[in-house]
Amino acid sequence: MKLAVIGAGYVGLVTGIGFASLGHEITFVDVDAKKVEMIEKAEPPLYEKGLKELMKNLSSYRATTEFKAIKNSEIVFVCVGTPFKDGKMDLSQLESSALEISKYLSKQIVVLRSTVLPGTTENLIPIFEKYGKKAFADFGVAYNPEFLREGNALQDFFNPDRIVIGAEDERSKKILSELYKDFNCPKIFTNIKTAEIIKLVANAFLSTKISFANEIGNVCKKLGIDCYEVFEAVGLDHRISPHFFKAGLGFGGSCLPKDLKALISKAVEVGEEPRILKAVLEVNESQPLRMIEILKKHLGSLEGKKIGVLGLAFKPETDDVRDARSMVVVSKLLEEGAEIVAYDPKAMENFRKIFPNIEYRKSALEVIEGAEAILIVTEWTEFEGVDCKGKLLVDGRRVKVKNAKYEGVCW
Repeated sequence: MKLAVIGAGYVGLVTGIGFASLGHEITFVDVDAKKVEMIEKAEPPLYEKGLKELMKNLSSYRATTEFKAIKNSEIVFVCVGTPFKDGKMDLSQLESSALEISKYLSKQIVVLRSTVLPGTTENLIPIFEKYGKKAFADFGVAYNPEFLREGNALQDFFNPDRIVIGAEDERSKKILSELYKDFNCPKIFTNIKTAEIIKLVANAFLSTKISFANEIGNVCKKLGIDCYEVFEAVGLDHRISPHFFKAGLGFGGSCLPKDLKALISKAVEVGEEPRILKAVLEVNESQPLRMIEILKKHLGSLEGKKIGVLGLAFKPETDDVRDARSMVVVSKLLEEGAEIVAYDPKAMENFRKIFPNIEYRKSALEVIEGAEAILIVTEWTEFEGVDCKGKLLVDGRRVKVKNAKYEGVCW
């Protein structure tokens, strides 16, 4: 099939390259000319494990800034960002893309993959219909949420737990069924609004599990109990599972915090009080500050103290720093008057755009040698077994190190 992908960020690029590797013809459309130029040269504009190698081995994709390139596509995937801003999801990129798409619609199926609140796709239909074409008659509209984990996105694309398709008309269902026919997983067909909320609910539950683990971890630490031993046993219950019981600094990234906040705001909007969801967010926002409390317990005032930070990405195997716990930690350290030396294998350039005035080093060892105390904020594999030279190390991610005056955040 001929597919167009609007927005070549994490979701769009992985979606497009994934389908290209399955034999489909892909056209990426993005307003960022530099990003388009990189894709045309088979250079991914972001880091995702295995993506660069896959792009270099494919020739069935192209990239452009021109929306008219969607004219001959059978399916148009919309994968632009919907960041949480001023208490709500910012739909400006989505709306501007919808307007551009509307100029070139004929018989395509427009499939949203951007994370949105229930009712958003329906509200975009008047924009798609601006030039006289009618939704569900002249062209199709559907919602197909993505469940891609940054750092494992290609694996998740090719081996999904499930595929959810929200569609109202039979033609859209038929074409999307054909597109996904070779994927060996459950395929769930719903109406559009239901598909929209499935993604939000999935992320809200994962967020809840992390904050629950952190709250229990905080209690266990004060009782002298290793919460990881607790969750190893609890997770063996088939009703619970061990996944996402990672006590530590909490969750960040472009999905979980944003989607949780959006679902909270929608619940309030319809007259419900989301007490559990609000508590999940509250625990997550306070958890990284426990690192600072532990540092001050050992060092007293942090004024003028040189603190090393290992890990800046919100999770390993990505260069994404959006809503990363490192941002909370670094901001608080600067507020306390500390000097910071930092290292991350992939995310330093993105972090430098936000914090240009802290010191960046070329390795974990350089950070350790130049700091009075060290914080592990992201669990990169290369930090395992690092020699801490007898210095204080506060671990937020359960990483095994050597020769440290060690304390975990909640174990």
